[in-house]
Amino acid sequence: MAAKFLGEPSKVITGSHDRTLKIWDLRSRMCTETKFAGSSCNDLVTSDGAGSTIISGHFDKRIRFWDIRTEMSANHIMLQGKVTSLDLSRDSNYLLACVRDDTIQLIDLRMNTIVRSFSHDSFKVGCDWSRAAFGPGGRLLAVGAADGAAYVWNTCTGKLEAVLKDHS
Repeated sequence: MAAKFLGEPSKVITGSHDRTLKIWDLRSRMCTETKFAGSSCNDLVTSDGAGSTIISGHFDKRIRFWDIRTEMSANHIMLQGKVTSLDLSRDSNYLLACVRDDTIQLIDLRMNTIVRSFSHDSFKVGCDWSRAAFGPGGRLLAVGAADGAAYVWNTCTGKLEAVLKDHS
């Protein structure tokens, strides 16, 4: 379901419906390590330039934090619905999580705390692969919804800035 490079061009981490995360060496084309997450992984991000910290979003409503030097998840945050996507701010201080409870959660990674929740009466997360993303400056976020629209929120104020409709 997800793949990201791990700080160097020869290592990739993948997350799957088989409830595992796998680290791959592209030179040998072999899996070098398997981490057992216990739940299907829908998305993942690496939160430092070295690729030593991995954050994964799961169907069991958890966001898991991994140090690649250890076997087990170091910590987790429980949400109110399945996690469909994750996106990391450019400064790596904030994480966006798109959640099947029809919310987008903004998490401050320095405190491991949800600092803002984005929702609207007409916004529905339509599927398990709905994606949310930070804008280039981190001031805005955008996400596709079940009604075919893209919703844009201001991450600082929480205000819904735009609903872009033209998909069907």
